[in-house]
Amino acid sequence: MTTPIALTIAGSDSGGGAGIQADLKTFSALGVYGASVIAALTAQNTRGVFGIFDVAPEFIAAQMDAVYSDLAVDATKIGMLSRTEAIEAVAAGLDRHKAKNIVLDPVMVAASGDLLLESSAIEALRRELIPRALVVTPNLPEAAALLGVPVASDEAAMEKQGKAILALGAKSALVKGGHAEGPQALDLLIDKEGVRKFTARRIKSKNTHGTGCTLSSAIAAGLAKGLSLGEAVAMAKKFVTAAIEASDQLSVGKGHGPVHHFHALWKKSGSQ
Repeated sequence: MTTPIALTIAGSDSGGGAGIQADLKTFSALGVYGASVIAALTAQNTRGVFGIFDVAPEFIAAQMDAVYSDLAVDATKIGMLSRTEAIEAVAAGLDRHKAKNIVLDPVMVAASGDLLLESSAIEALRRELIPRALVVTPNLPEAAALLGVPVASDEAAMEKQGKAILALGAKSALVKGGHAEGPQALDLLIDKEGVRKFTARRIKSKNTHGTGCTLSSAIAAGLAKGLSLGEAVAMAKKFVTAAIEASDQLSVGKGHGPVHHFHALWKKSGSQ
């Protein structure tokens, strides 16, 4: 029996709600073995980001070489990379190891509003990583920042921006509408074959820390298990919606709390 394996290349969240920690929790909750390459450390909690310590590009490369040379990685999720040098190191490592099923979450701003990406690194993200991605998963502010355009205010603008991301070289783009208004949270998956819509009931909760990380890592988990991209996106959206809905069952921190990654497992084990 083969074990599905997913790798996350991202920043560490010391508060445990986003970044590497959210990714590994998501992989585990969905039955996938998780490995990690830590590209940055953050001093962070539910109220904000208080410091970022970047890992040297050479050590990012060393971590990638160690994982890919030994583990049969089925999917790779890329999250927070705050500097151009880190982005270039990751791109070179992906090529060196012929990484497949790359899910790029262009993390730029934390839920608290703190900037996580140097402005000079945005061009490197466009140049080095978007063309290597199977799917790019920006929220509305991230899509606008990637393209240097206003934030999309309707479905037509979301579709247009998704197609513009394809023009940068991505195989597909999932433009997430979680920052929009209305009773339904609409995401658009755009590829050369057209546009697919994924909707879910919008849940009112302040506990949304790590939602973007969780969605992208859930997509990677689905791909690692052999799902098609469309199937993986549908599964991931369902998982995140349930994790947000169950987030009020947790009491973590004083700010934007985390989603409940283990909402299904903890119920079964009687842990809540």
